[in-house]
Amino acid sequence: MGHVFYYETVLGTIGVAEVNDQITHLFFEVEKFPQNDYEKKETPILAEAGRQIKEYFEGKRREFDLPIAPVGTEFMLRVWKALQEIPYGETRSYKDIAALAGHSKAYRAVGMANNRNPISIVIPCHRVIGANGALVGYGGGLDKKVFLLDLEKEID
Repeated sequence: MGHVFYYETVLGTIGVAEVNDQITHLFFEVEKFPQNDYEKKETPILAEAGRQIKEYFEGKRREFDLPIAPVGTEFMLRVWKALQEIPYGETRSYKDIAALAGHSKAYRAVGMANNRNPISIVIPCHRVIGANGALVGYGGGLDKKVFLLDLEKEID
């Protein structure tokens, strides 16, 4: 059984879940998380995640130092790894991420992997934009994507 805990942020309530001291989820839509599989309890790793998230929103943290264990297909894992290589305050296109993941023409699949990213913010899917610079799609809502990108620009 895993653990989940909730933190209040400038973007509202954010849930963070862990299994075996590894972060498995960071999510905005609290009501959509499978609560019955997790005990609501703040463990040391969740407290550390909460601290780092707070520092990120305060502009004191540009990178997260957390053990993560996202679950997905091999392709999704490659995409999520590529997302973590996007520097703070910068963006990349879906096509750029497809190339980094080893499938230069799979930008639509990158969009699906982005949409299924279980550890948003820490795995910065908000830094992916359309090839024309358009802010397209974000699982937490486009308003949150805009906020996160603006936050990183202001502090950069």
